[in-house]
Amino acid sequence: MSDVSTIQPTRGQDLWLTVLRWFDSWAGLEYMKTDGVPKMDWVRCFPLIAVHLMCLGIIWVGWSWTAVAVAVAFYFLRMFAITGWYHRYFSHRTFKTSRAVQFAFALLGGSCAQRGPLWWAGHHRHHHIASDTPDDVHSPRHGGFLWSHMGWFTSQTHFAPRLKNIQDFAKYPELRFLDRFDILMPTVAGFGMFGLGKLLEAYAPGLGTTGPQMLIWGFFVSTVALIHGTCTINSLSHVYGSQRYVTGDDSRNNFILALITMGEGWHNNHHYYPASTRQGFYWWEVDMTYYCLKMMEKVGLVWDIRDVPNYVREGKSKQDTLTA
Repeated sequence: MSDVSTIQPTRGQDLWLTVLRWFDSWAGLEYMKTDGVPKMDWVRCFPLIAVHLMCLGIIWVGWSWTAVAVAVAFYFLRMFAITGWYHRYFSHRTFKTSRAVQFAFALLGGSCAQRGPLWWAGHHRHHHIASDTPDDVHSPRHGGFLWSHMGWFTSQTHFAPRLKNIQDFAKYPELRFLDRFDILMPTVAGFGMFGLGKLLEAYAPGLGTTGPQMLIWGFFVSTVALIHGTCTINSLSHVYGSQRYVTGDDSRNNFILALITMGEGWHNNHHYYPASTRQGFYWWEVDMTYYCLKMMEKVGLVWDIRDVPNYVREGKSKQDTLTA
């Protein structure tokens, strides 16, 4: 359950609060429905729907190699913010960093339109507690593929942040601000992409891009691809792939998903030993997030990165290694 009461508002209050939450996602937390049958809240999800529909703008703005290249680069930059920071840092604390760097990547992660770091990590910690049980908020086994992929976060039932699960980071006011006003950074990113396109149009016309084109490709297309790339780990990575370890859930290792999510596709590895920064346990298991974090460690931006102990890689308990 989320950390809110279940007081019921009037219909008018409910509609007003739903619209207000487009801008202030913590508005009326005491009114949020946290039980009952989960179902999509269409009004609340209007911004998410709009982001998808805006991708159709490619029909009018066309394309250029410049816009596509920026979209791909921004996809992977922000995927790193999700995989390395929302997931391996905020959710699992597998390495340490400074407060300034923590905030910088919370800002970048916030631009991904996947809510704030407290909401994301709080729900993810719950997922590990209840993985593929009826209490798991996004299990394909119990909710079906579409629900596990996207449906679960379109429901008001799972809209509130699970602050009790994330008290270690909820103490930072800057993270609470980003979590509450989670529309801020996607908006900044959108305007930034439009501005970049206008600058290139004015000062590098040979690149063949424009402000509207860069907005559509660099922000909307990139963001929608990023959302679905992230969501595949909740859905496809619990359905398709191999299971090296017995984890008591349906987590799978999937090479293709590891490529598009910078290493998150080694999901069975991760569920077996979530304390490791590294999710590709062997050299042939490509884990770009881990490589990027190791480079950041070299220059002192992060430290105390946790690797995979040999006994874990071999599927043994620590006690087994002591008695062998």
